[in-house]
Amino acid sequence: MQAVVLVGGEGTRLRPLTYALPKPMAPLLGRPFIGWIIERLRVSGVDDVILSCCYLPDAIEAHFGNGRAHGVRLHYVHEDDPLGTAGAIRNAVHHIDGTIFVCNGDILTALDLRAQLAMHRERGAIATLHTRPVDDPSQFGVVETGAGGRVRRFIEKPKRGETTAHDINAGTYVLEPAAVESIPTGRSVSIERETFPLLIETTHRVYARSTNDYWIDVGRPETYRQAHRDILDRRYASPLGVEVAPRVWSADGAPLPADINVRGPAYIGAAVRLGAGVTLEPYSVVYDGCSIANEATIGDSILWPGCDVGERGTVKGAILGLDVAVEPKARVPVGAVLGRGERVSART
Repeated sequence: MQAVVLVGGEGTRLRPLTYALPKPMAPLLGRPFIGWIIERLRVSGVDDVILSCCYLPDAIEAHFGNGRAHGVRLHYVHEDDPLGTAGAIRNAVHHIDGTIFVCNGDILTALDLRAQLAMHRERGAIATLHTRPVDDPSQFGVVETGAGGRVRRFIEKPKRGETTAHDINAGTYVLEPAAVESIPTGRSVSIERETFPLLIETTHRVYARSTNDYWIDVGRPETYRQAHRDILDRRYASPLGVEVAPRVWSADGAPLPADINVRGPAYIGAAVRLGAGVTLEPYSVVYDGCSIANEATIGDSILWPGCDVGERGTVKGAILGLDVAVEPKARVPVGAVLGRGERVSART
């Protein structure tokens, strides 16, 4: 079984973090974000994965290579210019052989892919979408369905009273080769606005499967933080590494120093240096190679690799990108999202 994962976006909603690192490579408790998607595909019987790349693709390929170490075969398809959600699939057609899964590279979900495929085959569908109900669909693309889950139409950001449907497109599809072949070449094409409406009209074989499985779009700072919280709380999965204390995970299994205060859940990367009197409050995530000096405090924050927090520095409710430095006694503003190499000075 094959899958195409759409990872070509520039990650604009996660800037400035994604100026230095493509969104699929954003760390997430033991794996790059896209690693969780690849693993979900692998355990669902997918052995051949096509990554549709555009922005900073070398970082993805350098980490994952041919995929062998991750239990799959990986192929990389590059776009010189963004081709849209359908155009990116069509661009991979020379690698596609049969029915495929398509996954939006922003989405972390516990969807049962085998069940999705089974419904697709039972209905004789040309395309089967995953949908999920939301209380307020006015900010989403709504999928209106009829008997047996057959899709009637898509409604983009419906106005009050325009539809009674509350299911939104959740970004995971099963497609037949004919669906892929229907996508025009050589230009940007939206699967939601062009391909699916065309298939609905011409084939009447587009279906939707609605579930309440865990699902989150990790493309914004607040949802990226929430994904960390959900994994630390084991709502989606467990962090990778060794649980060295109750709800405290270490990437390399290093024991906690006796002279620090850690209140889980928390995650400590490999080769992290923790000074005397450091406090790690709940939902602290300190990635590989960070240095936290004496009596510094981290709380409900994510520190990407190489960050340096000076003595008695404070980081709460923030995301620090690669190699950010916090000077001694400095306090990072709550809600801050800092890009690579930024420096936070102490107030005088």
